[in-house]
Amino acid sequence: MTTSDARPRAAAAARLRIAVPSVADRVAAELRRMLAEGELLPGTRLTESTIAEDLGVSRNTVREAFAELAAERLVVRQPNRGVFVASLAPGDIHDVYTVRRAIEVAALRGGGSAERIAAVRAAVEEGKAAAAADDEEALGTANQHFHRAIVALAGSRRLDTIMAQVLAEMRLFFHRATVDAHFYRGYLGDNDQICSALEAGETERAADLLLAYLDRSEEKQAAVHGK
Repeated sequence: MTTSDARPRAAAAARLRIAVPSVADRVAAELRRMLAEGELLPGTRLTESTIAEDLGVSRNTVREAFAELAAERLVVRQPNRGVFVASLAPGDIHDVYTVRRAIEVAALRGGGSAERIAAVRAAVEEGKAAAAADDEEALGTANQHFHRAIVALAGSRRLDTIMAQVLAEMRLFFHRATVDAHFYRGYLGDNDQICSALEAGETERAADLLLAYLDRSEEKQAAVHGK
């Protein structure tokens, strides 16, 4: 093989390595999902050995995933104590909502394919079913699915990745707010209205409804966290 032949192959191999997520990335993604869906509470100690056994990976891989999540402020490493799920400060609230306004509202304004709009509706119906079953935890998860589906309208993997982190951070905030057993029910009607506007092609109205929704939600979180 000549040098000129080897270079394109080396470049292709490099692109493949970049395109395929590492095992640590996949472990980090699973932990983000667990945070976003309320399976890991703020302050919970995360044990390398337990997670490694549960996910069938090495402890070194879990350690790499922890480093990734620490950079995203989702976990904190305390010297001589271990790694813990983060408890976000009140000052983080506005920053997180600023990100949400930027990506969720823009995604709604852009509309989406029939398949992606159907996923937004499916999340709304998931929430209604959870409310009918009086399953508040499932209702919270359905709410997360709704906002994830809104961002997915844009068809951008990068935005989906950003939203996964944001949703994980939001669930850390919401744990304190959900001392009110019906916390998520207050958003179910809003979700339905936003989805209906989206289905009708009224993307600007859907975006305006979501913007007002996010403003109210931020005010509520700020009050709960004593900002």
